[in-house]
Amino acid sequence: MVELRVNGSTHRVDVAPERTLLSVLRDELDLTGTKYGCGEGQCGACTVLVNGKPARSCLLPVASAEGKDIATIEGLATDGRLHPLQEAFIELDAMQCGYCTPGLIMASVALLADNPDPSEEAITKALEGHICRCGVYQRIVAAVRQAAQAMKGGAR
Repeated sequence: MVELRVNGSTHRVDVAPERTLLSVLRDELDLTGTKYGCGEGQCGACTVLVNGKPARSCLLPVASAEGKDIATIEGLATDGRLHPLQEAFIELDAMQCGYCTPGLIMASVALLADNPDPSEEAITKALEGHICRCGVYQRIVAAVRQAAQAMKGGAR
C-alpha cells in the first residue's frame, strides 16, 4: 500500500512500489492530464511537480513519491478558475495538439515559483528537454511571459 498526496488530497493505493508514478496517476487515480510520451524521461510530457520541483513521472517509482506533495495539471485550477499559465497558453495558442502542454505548464509553474520575472533565456532553459512536435516554442515562451505578468498583477 502506498499513500500519495496529490493535488492536496491523500490517496491510498495498493500498487507495487516499483510502478511508475505516471502509471499510478493515470491508471489508479484517473488523473490522465499527465501524458505518457517517450517513457524514457526525454520528452517532458509526463512532468509533474514533486515538492514543487519538476519530475519526470515516467521514471519515478511511486514509492519514491510517497510522503511528498505531488501536483498535476488537474490541480492547477482553483475555485473554477484556470491558472494564469493555463489561461495564457489558451489565449496565445501556445498549443496545437496539446499533448506536451501539461508537462510544459507544470515545468513553467515551478519556474515562476522560483523566478517570478524570468528572462526569455531563463524560460528556454527551464523548458529545455520538453519536446513540442508541433513546434510552437515561441508562443510557449510568450505564454510563460504573459502568465508571469498576470501573476504579478500586471497588464496582459
